[in-house]
Amino acid sequence: MKSYTIHLIRHGLTAGNAEGRYVGSTDLPLSPSGVRRLETLAKKSPYPKAEACFCSPLKRCTETTRILYPDAKPILIDGFRECDFGAWEGKTAKEIAANDPAFARWISGEGKEVTPPGGESGAEFFQRTCAAFEKVVKGLMTSGITSAAIVAHGGTLMAILSAYGLPRAQFYDWMTESGCGYSMRITPGLWMRSMVGEVYAKIPADTKQKAGNGVMLIDLAREAAEQALGKPEKEKKDENGG
Repeated sequence: MKSYTIHLIRHGLTAGNAEGRYVGSTDLPLSPSGVRRLETLAKKSPYPKAEACFCSPLKRCTETTRILYPDAKPILIDGFRECDFGAWEGKTAKEIAANDPAFARWISGEGKEVTPPGGESGAEFFQRTCAAFEKVVKGLMTSGITSAAIVAHGGTLMAILSAYGLPRAQFYDWMTESGCGYSMRITPGLWMRSMVGEVYAKIPADTKQKAGNGVMLIDLAREAAEQALGKPEKEKKDENGG
C-alpha cells in the first residue's frame, strides 16, 4: 500500500531563541550562528529528500528552507505560523512571570483558558495549525506526491505531532532543537480511520542534537520555565528520593 512521508523540521536559530525569548509572530531572521549550525548539520548528515516543501511564511523558516532545500520552491502556508504571544513577545519566561501571574498557569498547561494578552489562544493556534496540516496530507494523497518537508516553528511542530503522531506523546514531549525534527509516515488506511501517522525517525539522523555551545536548547527552555515557575512537584520528589 502506498504511504506518504512528511519530514517536520524546525527552523534554524534566531537571536531571540538563543536568549530564551518568546518569539512567535515577530518576524526575526536567522542569526549568523543559526545559519552556520544549519550548514554544519546539513554537511554532517544530509536532510531527507522531499518532492514538495511547505513552509511558514516567516523569515526564519523561509531562510532555513533555502539552506536545507536550495532547489525547492516552497509553498508558504500561513497556518504554519508560530503562536502569536501578544504582549509576551520578545520576553523571557522570567520577565513574563514577574509581571503576569497568569503565565504560570499557561505554561503549566493547567490554565487552558489563559491567552497571552493581545495574543492567540491555545485553541485558536491548534485549530489553524491542525487544519493546515490536514490540508497538506489531503493534498499529498490527491496529487500522488509521496514525500514532503514542512519547515516551521517549534510550537507548530509540537502541535502537529501531539495531535497526529504515533507513539502518542504530550505537546512538550515533542520539543526539538533548531534545525532538527522528525519524520512521519502516513498510510491512507490508518489516516482515514484514526487520523494518525507513525513517527519513525529523527532529523538529522546521526546528530545528538547539541547546540553549538554544547548545551541542549531543550534544556535551556526547561531551565527558563523552572526559573519562572519553580520545578514541578514530581521532580522535587524525585530529587528527594520520593
